Amino acid sequence: MARATSPMRAVLTVAALTACLSAAAPASASTALEIVKSARAHEAAKEDDLAVRRYMEALTLDPTCDEAYLGLGNLRARRGDLREAERVYSVALEHLPALRAARLARAYVRRALGARAEAVDDLLTGGDDDPAAMRVLAGWYAEEGQTPAQLAVWRRIAARAESMPDAVLLHEARTMVRALLIIVGPADPAAAPAVDDKGVRRLVATLARKGG
Repeated sequence: MARATSPMRAVLTVAALTACLSAAAPASASTALEIVKSARAHEAAKEDDLAVRRYMEALTLDPTCDEAYLGLGNLRARRGDLREAERVYSVALEHLPALRAARLARAYVRRALGARAEAVDDLLTGGDDDPAAMRVLAGWYAEEGQTPAQLAVWRRIAARAESMPDAVLLHEARTMVRALLIIVGPADPAAAPAVDDKGVRRLVATLARKGG
């Protein structure tokens, strides 16, 4: 009789364990978010060391807690620990590849570290020609005096605005293109030989590596 019931007991044991694990995952995620709230409270009280500890506790509990990664990365960057902030965002993207907020944050950190090409790649990856991200990129090139690259990005914004369509953004983009054409003159990237569909992105990446 014992041999007949043993397989049934095994099935019931596995089912019970599966149920426990299924219940534990949401509980861990919920607890991690509570710890993140505590970390933010410590930050607000200027208790950064405690905040770091809480963020780390949250990630130990739930390695996929996006709020913990973003909070910890931002705290590290704010304190000037740029390499550590970059590492936090990189780990976040290993666990959550679609977490665009982490990729954008890493773009800013990498630019501050002087890794321009990597910063540009982060800014453009996964954005589906996001006009907001491209506007940021155009601003970066303006700050660095890389007018041809700035012009190339605004042309890309204009094309995106036309396809959306977004009349206000299109007007702004065309205005910027006209103004930048006056500054660039013969250095206009459009005067170069024709390239494939990814030409604009390759151009800005190349200019980023060369420094203008």
